[in-house]
This record gives sequence, structure tokens and C-alpha cells, in this order.
Amino acid sequence: RWYNKNAVGTHYGGSLYSMCDPFYMFILMENLGKDYIVWDKAASINFVKAEKKTVTATFEISKEKIAEIKTFVDTNGKGNFTFNTTINNENGDVIAEVEKVVYVRNKRFVANSR
Repeated sequence: RWYNKNAVGTHYGGSLYSMCDPFYMFILMENLGKDYIVWDKAASINFVKAEKKTVTATFEISKEKIAEIKTFVDTNGKGNFTFNTTINNENGDVIAEVEKVVYVRNKRFVANSR
């Protein structure tokens, strides 16, 4: 859309990042449940190639990775977890690389309880 274009007519970098912002946090919140606090901790985006046409990104965390995160947090109380994705154009070319760090804490963790 016109409001997502920068001064040279390509996708505005903030819009590219914004389309990626919440998804890893949402995936973890949904899969871990109400006993866990989940927050975005840090993020970075590397712009690889300018683009004017439609772009897409995929956000996935495997069931195995979610189980690893849950085990780690249940044992240690909290942790920071890094996820990566790419934003691609219609041809599949990478136009940006996104890294997200998500903080997870078990609300019920009590140190030295074991």
C-alpha cells in the first residue's frame, strides 16, 4: 500500500519489521499456557534487498522446540530464546532476515525447590 512505501517507493523498513514483530511471542504464549510469562526481549532486522511487490514471512516453532523451552524454563525458572525467519519476495528471494529474542519465565518456579 502507499502508506508502507518509503521515499524511494520500496517497502518501508519499519513495516517489514512490524509484520514480523509479535508472532514468536504469540506462538509461545498459546503453546505454553497461562503459567508462563512471555515477552519480546530483543530484535534485529537485516535488509538484504529492496522490494516493491508482495512479501511474505513464515513463523514456526516445532513441537520439539516448544518442549525443550518448557523443560528448560521449568528447570531454570526463565530463559531467553532466539528465533530467525526471512522475509521473501514473490520469487522466493530473501529481502530481509529477522532475529527475535523472546524471554520466557515460569510463574510458579521457586528457586531451590528441588
